[in-house]
Amino acid sequence: MRVTFCTDLDKSVVVANCEKRGWIQVGPDDEWHIYWAGTLTCRSLFSVDSGYRMNDNQLINHFPNHYEISRKDLLVKNIKRYRRDLEKEGNSLAERGDSKYLHLDFIPVTFVLPADYNMFVEEYRKAPQSTWIMKPCGRSQGSGIFLINKLSKLKRWSRESKTPFQHQLTKESYVISKYIDDPLLIGGKKFDLRLYVLVTSFRPLKAYQFRLGFCRFCTVKYDSSVAELDNMYVHLTNVSVQKHGGEYNSLHGGKLSVQNLRLHLESTRGKQVTEKLFDQISWLIIHSLKAIAPVIATDRHCFECYGYDIIIDNKLKPWLIEVNASPSLTSTTANDRILKHKLLDNLLNIVVPPSGMPDVRWNKIPSPEALGDFELLIDEDLVNLQDNSDNPNGIKGAYKWK
Repeated sequence: MRVTFCTDLDKSVVVANCEKRGWIQVGPDDEWHIYWAGTLTCRSLFSVDSGYRMNDNQLINHFPNHYEISRKDLLVKNIKRYRRDLEKEGNSLAERGDSKYLHLDFIPVTFVLPADYNMFVEEYRKAPQSTWIMKPCGRSQGSGIFLINKLSKLKRWSRESKTPFQHQLTKESYVISKYIDDPLLIGGKKFDLRLYVLVTSFRPLKAYQFRLGFCRFCTVKYDSSVAELDNMYVHLTNVSVQKHGGEYNSLHGGKLSVQNLRLHLESTRGKQVTEKLFDQISWLIIHSLKAIAPVIATDRHCFECYGYDIIIDNKLKPWLIEVNASPSLTSTTANDRILKHKLLDNLLNIVVPPSGMPDVRWNKIPSPEALGDFELLIDEDLVNLQDNSDNPNGIKGAYKWK
């Protein structure tokens, strides 16, 4: 029986990878085995009205309510709830020191506007003149983002945009976060990390991290002065913003591989602190996923590839900025194209069982050879296997932070 696939995204990287496997492309109304869909298609497919029921040989690339992690306000809400729940349990993970979480302090101080406006003002007054960054909750690619360092600017924006914060029925909510104003710079420029994380199940949690992420650089040297507060070429790393700048280089696309970043940090900061940084990055990814696991509508037909955006500060502490449920598969450079083809190829090797036919009855434990450039972050099934057995059949690394 031939495997069929369907996609509603005009992405050559998806089609090329599927065709290379001998799979046949079909339409959404035909019998398909793998659907690489946009988030809206996925939502309508899972909606009660659609009445669509998937069979055991079908897989789709989003969980029904993926937005629990990709919407900026929900991500913050879920992480805050996760901390509170651990605190109630008396779990040492939620330990605090100097009013900060010692182990779960990986998102900048953030409030949702308009709902948390008064709490934000209280926090702002503790350190007036500090810089905050405003982002609309449901938009992406740097759209609608701006920086503020005065309450008056926020109030003026509120008046001008006709969305007074006291009015609770605003159309669009925003998150406002403490701006990381001491980012790690390379060549005087700010950058962020784009890392790819594959989740094949939330309960039990099974997640893999792709080794070949990259850094995205601003085209203009970093300057935290008030004069440059509105210059997004200084502050926003999104390629969709930077490519319009006069300094943009289309050959390397303002990107540097994670491997090269690691080498740079080992030579300038030392091997030990670099290892610690990358361990902390894996730690924050695992706990951000654990934070949303209880609220995700888990479905065995689903898998998802998330694009994690992380900023490293000058003390080499990683901060989770946001998570994308539809990371761009468009290539801006030759290296980009190679990376994204490999990402898709390795991902399909993990989600499709060894038989080659999608099957939700499979235990979703791929062989080490199938991982390619992915490494296992956590597999709660394997953790339980190890916990219940003196001889874990040679299974290693079921959980990085056992």
